[in-house]
Amino acid sequence: MIDEKALVAALKSKEKKEVAFRTLVSQYKERLYWQIRSIVLSHDDSDDVLQNTFIKVFKNIDTFKVDSKLYTWMYRIATNEAITFINKKAKRANITIEKVKDQAIANLESDVYFEGNTIQLKLQKAIATLPQKQQLVFSMKYFEDHTYEQLSKILDTSVGGLKSSYHIAVQKVTDYIKSNETF
Repeated sequence: MIDEKALVAALKSKEKKEVAFRTLVSQYKERLYWQIRSIVLSHDDSDDVLQNTFIKVFKNIDTFKVDSKLYTWMYRIATNEAITFINKKAKRANITIEKVKDQAIANLESDVYFEGNTIQLKLQKAIATLPQKQQLVFSMKYFEDHTYEQLSKILDTSVGGLKSSYHIAVQKVTDYIKSNETF
């Protein structure tokens, strides 16, 4: 793990920017990939969104305020890029965002990069039934174990609102799984 302040300083330096950026990509690409993948579900789409995320980070590093964590800032960019990607995909296909999610879930079963079992597939289907904000909060809290304070900074929402969203999302996911049990 490298010193974040030194990395940011190098990223803002014309002479060191490219080398520092390669370090940044190697340091954060996997974590950002999985965040994006939890939103868009498809491996190929996640790669595209990850690339767009890093392009945005590279172009906008000079606007980064050092008073927050670099990862939090990039995480927010990645989340916004993933949401924008889904919205554009729905608009291009002239379908709802929910339909895009349904298609992505259906494609998971044949995705060679999806290593989940039947239970994980059912969980993804349950998550896909949630409104977009609840999907984000649930995935970030459940899969990545972010604190509410971290989520508040990333999603620019109050801690109380996040707790409520998460609680409601957990209840909906639980209800979905119970009502779709097949033994």
